[in-house]
Amino acid sequence: MESSDKPEIVERDVKEKEDDKQEGKGGFLEKVKDFIHDIGEKIEETIGFSKPTVDVAGIHIPSINLEKADIVVDVLVKNPTPIPIPLIDINYLIESDGRKLVSGLIPDAGTVHAHGSETVKIPISLIYDDIKNTHDDIKPGSIIPYKIRVEFIVDVPVFGRLTLPLEKTGEIPIPYKPDIDIEKIRFQRFSFEETVAILHLKLENKNDFDLGLKTLEYEVWLSGMSIGGAELSESTTLAKNGISHFNIPITFKPKDFGSALWDMIRGKGTGYSMKGHINVDTPFGAMNLPISKEDGTTSIKKSKKDGGDDDDDEEEEVC
Repeated sequence: MESSDKPEIVERDVKEKEDDKQEGKGGFLEKVKDFIHDIGEKIEETIGFSKPTVDVAGIHIPSINLEKADIVVDVLVKNPTPIPIPLIDINYLIESDGRKLVSGLIPDAGTVHAHGSETVKIPISLIYDDIKNTHDDIKPGSIIPYKIRVEFIVDVPVFGRLTLPLEKTGEIPIPYKPDIDIEKIRFQRFSFEETVAILHLKLENKNDFDLGLKTLEYEVWLSGMSIGGAELSESTTLAKNGISHFNIPITFKPKDFGSALWDMIRGKGTGYSMKGHINVDTPFGAMNLPISKEDGTTSIKKSKKDGGDDDDDEEEEVC
C-alpha cells in the first residue's frame, strides 16, 4: 500500500470516532430530556399540576369621543396549581383587517393565587388621529372591525415559562360630529323689553350608526353677540346618515344688544354662530359630541301680530 493512502485511513477513523462521540452525546441529552419530561408528568399526576388558562370575560368602552376610545379588556386567568403564578408580561395588539392600530406591553401584572382565579383588566386607548394618519382610508363616521390579540407570559413550576394567547373580535366606531344649521328664526313675541323666538334647526348625523339624542345644549350669537342659550331635553333618534329637524325656543332682550342686533331684526343683515354639544346613546356607549356653526346665514320671520307675515315665501335673509 502506498504511503499516500495512510492519511485517508487516519481521517476516516477520526471522523468515525467523532461521529460516535456526537451520537453518544446526542443520545445522552435525549435521555436527560425524556427523564425530565417523565418526572414532570409524574409530578403533575401526583400533586395535580395543570396549565393555567385565560379567557376574555368582557370588553368595555368606558369612554369614547371624537379624539379617542378607551377600551378595557377583562381577562379571566385561572390557576389550577397549588403554587401562586406570577404574570410576568402582557403583550397586546389591536388590528383591523390585518393592519395594526395599537400595541403595547404591561410588565409585572401581578400574581394569581394558588387554586384561584383573577380578572385582569387591560386598558387600551385608541387615538383616532394616529389611526387616520396611518390609515387614511379609515374615514370619520365609519365603523371598523377589530381583532384584539393578547399574550400572557407566566412562570409555572414544572412547565417553566409559558405564553398563553387569546384573541377577540368586534367592531368600533370612528365618530364624527353632526352638522347643525339654523334654517330660520321665527319671532313669536317681539318687543324692546323681551323677545321670544323659535330656532328652526337642522341636525345631520354623518355617522354610520344611529345616535339616541338625550339632551342638546347650545348658545347662539347674532351679529357677533351672544343672545343666550339653553338646554333642550328631547329623546329622539338621529338616524344614521340622516337629517333631523328641531324647533328650539330662545328668549332675549334686544335693548341689551345695541344697534347691530336691531339692524339684523329690521332685515339689514348679519350672520349667526352656534355652539354647543349633544349627549347621545350609541350601540358603543354614551357619547358627548360637539356641535358648531360659524358664519352661518339664515332667514327671519315675524309673527303677524308683530307686523310680520307667516307666509314662508316672504322671509328676510340674514347674511
